[in-house]
Amino acid sequence: MNVLKLIYLNTTFYLLFILFSAISIPLLSLFVAFLSLFLSHRNTMKRFRRAISWYGAVIIRILSFPLVRVFYKDYSKDKGKGPYIFVCNHRSSSDPFLIACLPYECIQIVNTWPFRLPVLGIFAKWAGYLNVKRMQFKEFSCKTIELLRQGVSIVAFPEGTRSANKKIGQFHSSIFRVALQAQCPIVPICISGNENIPPRGSLLLHQGIIKMHKLPCLQWEQYKDLGPFKLKNKVRDIIASELAAMEEGT
Repeated sequence: MNVLKLIYLNTTFYLLFILFSAISIPLLSLFVAFLSLFLSHRNTMKRFRRAISWYGAVIIRILSFPLVRVFYKDYSKDKGKGPYIFVCNHRSSSDPFLIACLPYECIQIVNTWPFRLPVLGIFAKWAGYLNVKRMQFKEFSCKTIELLRQGVSIVAFPEGTRSANKKIGQFHSSIFRVALQAQCPIVPICISGNENIPPRGSLLLHQGIIKMHKLPCLQWEQYKDLGPFKLKNKVRDIIASELAAMEEGT
């Protein structure tokens, strides 16, 4: 793709993104506020988090096309409603938007930067997203387990920061310590193809195909005898193996 066409498609995307956000965010907020008059706080939060997913789904599946195409595949045999702990590899700042592919009520464990985004950062706070950089482990563990008990699935990027290349980074142990305490199923998520969507330090989206695979879950009975260190490496190896298969020949 030539540079002029790439700039044109990026300009179109960002203009549509701004326009869509300016319209949809107030409308979704009013819709959730209206529901709150009739629903409990718990059910209102459930609708609010799903509204965030709808917003993200429109961005990644409609507004970004034809510049970017997203293909999501569910290889899990478990068709339960959750909650789950979703463990994802992390290659791009677009990863959090891709979580909209998951048909669950989710909150994400993130670093500080998403909370600094205009408007979106405020909604992340309201939705209950967890800032792992601002919490001691005990507080993080208590809040995460409470969310799981409410039926809310947790999305974690245990590399902590996006990888510099296609090689998956080392995992931090915190979310795996929580999984062992909560006895919660762990679902590996593999994301491939968005290394340059956008590149590190840039907002320019390159043309590409993003693949997202939801793998079979690990039930607590399958990992209960592992410590956090062995568990994180087991999940990392599963994700790394699937990523290698996804990218074979590319």
